[in-house]
Amino acid sequence: MLGMNDLRTGVVFKMNDQPYLIMWSNFLRMAQRKPVRQAKIKNLITGKILELSFKLDDRFEEADVQRRKATYLYRDDSAATFMDAETYDQTSIDFKDLGSQINFLVDGAEVTLLVFENKTIGVDLPKKVELKVTETADVVRGDTAQGSVTKEATLETGATVKVPMFIKTGDKVRINTETGEYVERA
Repeated sequence: MLGMNDLRTGVVFKMNDQPYLIMWSNFLRMAQRKPVRQAKIKNLITGKILELSFKLDDRFEEADVQRRKATYLYRDDSAATFMDAETYDQTSIDFKDLGSQINFLVDGAEVTLLVFENKTIGVDLPKKVELKVTETADVVRGDTAQGSVTKEATLETGATVKVPMFIKTGDKVRINTETGEYVERA
């Protein structure tokens, strides 16, 4: 059983029979009050993020979430298919379960599958991915006079992202998978 002091960043625990990942936690002790641990947690099945405070007597069971290396193969009308790196089994995950992560998957991408109670519940992407720009507007002299120093670019996955004016069609860019924002030119 996990107590309040065991709930640190990166720990996965069970609450209401669902796995939660602690994204951020902070121990707080105020004068004349009992200590609490404030935390931002993410439901690994639904993706919902909550902010909670845990008391000293709160107890939770540790969730048995396995991480398996996999390769992204392809997408069809409603799901993305991955191949387990060890067993070569193929697993499909619905787009609604992937959310915005589908915008950063290219064929052959190495990912980590999250498995809870023998069911694949999600995908862990690398922090940054390199994607090719397939379409963007040309730079026109004087565009920055209005204060606009970014422009829209369409990536090879179909996602659109704001990039600096010097990025051209055909360039490779690094994108942060957590925020969906441009990081740098590759």
